[in-house]
Amino acid sequence: MPIQLLPASAAAFAPRSNCTVVLNSKVEPWLTQALKRINRIKRPLNSVTQHHRCLTETLSGPSAIWTLSSIMLPKAPDSELRKDSNPLVEALFNYQLIHIEAYVVHVDMVSQHEVAFKLTQETIDSLIEYHKDIYSVDASASTWNWNEKEVQLKKLQEEFVQAVNKFVFRTGVRALEGLEEEGSGELLEGRSQDVKNAIMGLFLPLLPPPPRIVDVMGPAQVLPSSTNAGNWWQSTTQALPPPHPAPVESWKVLPSTPSPTMTTSSVDAQSSFWTSMGMNDIQQLPSPTPSFSQPFTSAGQYYSSPQTTTAAPMLPLPSQLASQHCGTTAQQAGGFGGFAWSYNDFTPQYAVM
Repeated sequence: MPIQLLPASAAAFAPRSNCTVVLNSKVEPWLTQALKRINRIKRPLNSVTQHHRCLTETLSGPSAIWTLSSIMLPKAPDSELRKDSNPLVEALFNYQLIHIEAYVVHVDMVSQHEVAFKLTQETIDSLIEYHKDIYSVDASASTWNWNEKEVQLKKLQEEFVQAVNKFVFRTGVRALEGLEEEGSGELLEGRSQDVKNAIMGLFLPLLPPPPRIVDVMGPAQVLPSSTNAGNWWQSTTQALPPPHPAPVESWKVLPSTPSPTMTTSSVDAQSSFWTSMGMNDIQQLPSPTPSFSQPFTSAGQYYSSPQTTTAAPMLPLPSQLASQHCGTTAQQAGGFGGFAWSYNDFTPQYAVM
């Protein structure tokens, strides 16, 4: 971005002096027409030097004041304004129109192609007076009171004085088309709205100090009491999976269907073995050793044949026991059960009267 240079007359609090004009080697036709239109006395405009002299003399005259914009502002603070049901009456009694007037300090048609305006002293004084007597009062009434409020308000007024004296409005060089007699003029093509927005941007708000940050101490974190510690750990451990698989009984891993290798003969042999064994012999059998269950074992380990034991003595049959207790009159015959019983053995021992 090229450096934008302004003459000394554009500085803050600088008095007005002749404006500086920089023209190109070839003058634009619209500028020639504008100068011929405003000149009462016909002056020759056949060279760049003649254009430069004519434009400088026209813009540097005491009557060369431009009206950049007009702003409507209140006449008094808000608490002193007149209240009326008719808005037209309120506008007439409560508002004033301030014209933003300025003069040309610099014309550049070579690098920046712009024209610079500086506010007149009358406009600067009017804006400063409004800021001090009306705007500052409303700003102070709309904010709460703090210790350094007056100091801050005075600082705000001083900053506005500096800003309004430094204010320079820059716009395109084609703004000189609004040039009128004796060097005065008005901005065309909506440029006056840009001036109004720039002027209102100088009125800064009165900002109160930010609130102090206070550290808020939260309540202490309550840890679980000792009475509930057991339940707390218990609920935690229940959610965890077991570290090792649970032991499985040996009989639980047997298949639900019998093995095809088992035959009925082996089942009959085992049933006859347990039938022939007496109660005393069963009690003398060694207790089975506790089996160590493993998660994955082959089923063949549990299909072992029963341990061989010594032949148990044959117990007498019930028929033999009955024959030993019967009388001597029992005779062998081919009757029921292989024995014949005598009628006399069951004769009542009491005589019938």
